[in-house]
Amino acid sequence: MALSACAINCSLAKSSARKSSTDAMIEVLGEHFTNHGVTVGETIRVVDHDVLPGVSSDEGEGDEWPAIRERILAADILVFGTPIWMGQASSVAKRVLERMDAFISETDEAGRMPSYGKVAVAAIVGNEDGAHWVSSQLFQSLNDTGWTIPAVAACYWVGEAMHATDFKDLEHRPRKVTQTAEMVASNAAHLAGLLKADPYPG
Repeated sequence: MALSACAINCSLAKSSARKSSTDAMIEVLGEHFTNHGVTVGETIRVVDHDVLPGVSSDEGEGDEWPAIRERILAADILVFGTPIWMGQASSVAKRVLERMDAFISETDEAGRMPSYGKVAVAAIVGNEDGAHWVSSQLFQSLNDTGWTIPAVAACYWVGEAMHATDFKDLEHRPRKVTQTAEMVASNAAHLAGLLKADPYPG
């Protein structure tokens, strides 16, 4: 069964500004998803688009969220990438979650949100602690808006506090990151296949 994944990068910097460690972590997961037959589309750098504040699926003129929403919901798996800032998910990640709040009122005749039957995992990077706190924020919000979270759903790396080395600049990828990425991809692909074949009844 063909499966697809859509990755979003909630970095604070535009693509033109600098390379992103969040992209680097998304790429690690992408390698392993590909090994499980999942097609991973081009990563969406959210700040490259004008995503207006709000909690609806379309905030009107100039809002680029509807096109991003369409790409996210066309895939079977969402890879939600965010850096850690001040021990929390980025403000861009929070805006994305706020826009997904609209799913709660967009149910079908069986009460299912548009994200029902779709799987979400996280790619988290930062140079301080906070990965568990960030994943708890993401997963509760994603679950509230209809996404299904598999076992072992977050792949993260955090560097030593107050140091300047970023994940993208590491000489060698940590073995534990590779092992975790393989488990995240394997579990997410398995769960997405099951849900695609046998959707929630609602």
